[in-house]
Amino acid sequence: MQQVKIGVVGTGGIAGCHLKAYQGNPRAELVAVCDINADRATATAQQWGASRSYSDPAELFADPDVDAVSICTWNNTHAELAIAAVEAGKHVLVEKPMSRTYAEAQRLEDVVNAHDRVVQVGFVRRHSANCRVLKSFIDGGDLGEIYYAKASCIRRMGNPGGWFANKAISGGGPLIDIGVHVIDLCWYLMGTPRVTSVSANTYEKLGNRSNITTLPRYKVADYDPTKNDVEDMANALIRFDNGASLIMDTSFSLHAPDDSLVVSVYGDKGGADLEPKLQIASERHETLLKVTPQIGFEGFDLDDGFSHEIENFVAACLGEAESIAPAWQGAEMMKILDGVYTSAAQGKEVQI
Repeated sequence: MQQVKIGVVGTGGIAGCHLKAYQGNPRAELVAVCDINADRATATAQQWGASRSYSDPAELFADPDVDAVSICTWNNTHAELAIAAVEAGKHVLVEKPMSRTYAEAQRLEDVVNAHDRVVQVGFVRRHSANCRVLKSFIDGGDLGEIYYAKASCIRRMGNPGGWFANKAISGGGPLIDIGVHVIDLCWYLMGTPRVTSVSANTYEKLGNRSNITTLPRYKVADYDPTKNDVEDMANALIRFDNGASLIMDTSFSLHAPDDSLVVSVYGDKGGADLEPKLQIASERHETLLKVTPQIGFEGFDLDDGFSHEIENFVAACLGEAESIAPAWQGAEMMKILDGVYTSAAQGKEVQI
């Protein structure tokens, strides 16, 4: 059985999801782990059975035994490391967002176009069971032409702090961290049309709500409640070249009664909610129908999503399948996110 030899760059929380999925894939062999903290790289390599560890990504990229890499580092290094890996002849799975800005994404896309390597973006929710099922209905024509979508990811006190709250490193707040997931799901299910205009707002009203002590919260290792320069909320109307439109909102901090996640798409023959659980709306014989597909997971399941994402990446590396999240789509998503930030800064709709 042919295997793809894997290196993982970065050993933070998201890297654990990649490592677990690679370990569970019989066609992937984990060879190397890299982290700027050499001790952590060594410990992670030992934990997951990799034969070697590095503290310099360039050394991992130069390793002839490595065929492909997962880049699981801070956002400000995604494009730079992906470019270096491709130029070193490696296939790349780069975590979302693929960069902090569209300009960075364009540089990576140019390198991808000049090299015969797979570069896949970590839009893991595309690979979840509910999304796979709904995509099959859409591809089969059951919903008709998708012309409208809604994407919402709301947290009441979900700012992780640390590098997530440092715009120079992260590129932004909830829009680029969690909003990107739901925007991408809608955009993917709509058929990835090209963006034409964005009208958006961002707000910095509530900060990270560090004063709230009655609910648990995720904090990164370098959490500091006094340091935060990213937005805490964003909303937008996004228009596409096929006439379709998408409305989105996302927040780290909002005075909402509950956290919420909504992904919905609407076509001229039917519509569907993907999140919080998959339901399909249609009509037959002058009657409205609500159909609930019988699948193992009503919503997104982390292990299932990463398992299928890694399988798609491995199959693409072996030339057996096309990646369902290619680099150009990661770049187009950065164009959308840039449009949101630009429109908000200018206080008006912007043409893309």
